[in-house]
Amino acid sequence: MDKGILKNVAINFFGLVLPTFVSLVTVPSYIKLLGVERYGVISLVWTLIGYFGILDLGMSMAAQNHISKARASGDKGESARVFWSATWLNLATGVIGGLIIYFGAFLYTAYFTKVSPELQHEVYMALPWLAVAIPIANVSWVFAGAINGAERFGVYNTNQTIGTFLFQLLPLGAALWLGATLQNVLAAAVFARILAAILLGRSALKVLEIRSVLAPQLGVAKGLFNFGGWMLIASVTNMIAESLDRVMLGTSLGARFVTYYTVPQNLVTRLNIVPTALVRTLFPRLSAVARADADTITQQSLEFLNGVFTPVALVAMLVLEPFLHLWVGNEIATVAAPVGRIMIVAVWLVGQANVTRILIQSQVNPATAARVGLFELPLFAGALWLGITHFGLTGAAVAVAGRALFDYVVLLRLSAIRARQIALDMLAHLAFLLASLWLASFLPSLALAIVAGVLMVGANVAWSITMTPALRDLARSLLLRLNPRKSA
Repeated sequence: MDKGILKNVAINFFGLVLPTFVSLVTVPSYIKLLGVERYGVISLVWTLIGYFGILDLGMSMAAQNHISKARASGDKGESARVFWSATWLNLATGVIGGLIIYFGAFLYTAYFTKVSPELQHEVYMALPWLAVAIPIANVSWVFAGAINGAERFGVYNTNQTIGTFLFQLLPLGAALWLGATLQNVLAAAVFARILAAILLGRSALKVLEIRSVLAPQLGVAKGLFNFGGWMLIASVTNMIAESLDRVMLGTSLGARFVTYYTVPQNLVTRLNIVPTALVRTLFPRLSAVARADADTITQQSLEFLNGVFTPVALVAMLVLEPFLHLWVGNEIATVAAPVGRIMIVAVWLVGQANVTRILIQSQVNPATAARVGLFELPLFAGALWLGITHFGLTGAAVAVAGRALFDYVVLLRLSAIRARQIALDMLAHLAFLLASLWLASFLPSLALAIVAGVLMVGANVAWSITMTPALRDLARSLLLRLNPRKSA
C-alpha cells in the first residue's frame, strides 16, 4: 500500500482522536458552569446546526472531487474557479438557512418549549448568533473540502484541532468571566467558529495558490450541483437510516429500552474513527487517479482495513461486557452487551462498505451510490419493524448489521471491481468476528476476556500476514524500522 496513503491515514486518525478527547474533557466544566438545563439547550442548538448541514448541498464533497481532478491535471485555474464558486454558493445558502433558523427557533421557543421565562429570554438574545453560525459553518465546509482535495491532511487536521480548542475553550472562558448565559456562550462559540473559518480559509487559499477573488461561474456551479446533489441525497438517506432504529425502538418499546440500546451504540460507534480516517484519505486520491489505479488502491485499502480494524473489533467484542459492567452497572450492561457486540459487527461492515461507496462516488457515478441508499431505506424500515416486534433490542441490532452487509454486497457489485479476492478476504475476517461474538457470551470476567482477546487477535494477525502479501510487506518494513540493524 502506498506510503503516502498510510501517512495520511495516520494523520487523519489522530486528527479525529484529538478533538474527541478535548470535547470529553470540557463537558463536565460546561455542565457545572451552565447547569443541566442550559447545557441541554446548548446541545440542542449545535445539533440543530448540524442538521442544517443539509444546506451544504453536497458542495464541500463536490469541491473536493473537482479540485482533486483539477490538481491531477495541473489546472490551477480550475481549482480557483471551483473553490470560489462553491464558496459563494454555500455562503448564499448559509444566509438563507440563518434566516430560517432565526425565525424558526423564535417560534419554536415561544410556543413549543418548556423552559423558564428567564431562559426563554436568554434564547431570544442568543438567536442572532445562532443565525450567524449557519453561513460560517457552510463556508468552512468548502474550505475543508478544498484542503482535503489537495490531500493536505496535515494542514486540515492542524486547523481542525485549533478550531476545536477555540470552540471548546472560548465559550468556557466567556461563561467564567462574562456570565454563564446562553447569549455569552453562543456569542463566544460563534466567534470561535469565525476565527477557525478565517484560519481554514487562509490555509485553503495558500494550499491552492489562489491570489485573487473570483465570481461564481455558472458552468462550474452546474457541475458542482450535478455531483453534490447526489452526495446530498446519500447523506440525508444515511442520516435518516442511522436514527431510524432509535426512533422505532422508542415508539415500540419505550424510552427505557432506547437507553439500553444507545449506551452500547454510542460507545461502539467511536470505533468508526479507524475506517473514517481511511475513507477521508482515499476520496481525493480516488477522484484524481485513473480507474485501474483506483481499483488497485481500493483493493489494497480493504485488505489494510481488514488487517488493522479487525483486531480492534475483536478486542472490543470480547471486553465490551466486562467494561459495561464497570462503567454503567449490572442492570444496563447485562441487557446492552449482546446488542453492543452485534453493533461492532455492523460498524466493521459499514467501514468496508464505505470504502467501496467512495470508489463508486469518485469513479463511477455518485447517483449510483445514492440510489442504493434510497432503495434500501424502506427495506431497512421493514427489517427493523420485524426485528423489534419479534426480538426486541437484538432484532434492531441484527437489522442494522443486515443493512450494513446489504450495503457492502450491493456496492461491491456495482463498483465493477474484481470482487472475488476482496469478498474472500472479507469473509475470512468476518468469520473471526462471528467466532468472537459467540465466544464473548461465555466469558464471565474481564481477565478471561483479555486472554481470549489476545489469542483471537494473534490468530487474526497471523492469518492476515500469511494470506495478504501487502500486509506482510508492511509488517516487514515496520519490523525493519524498529530494528535498524537487520536492515543494515
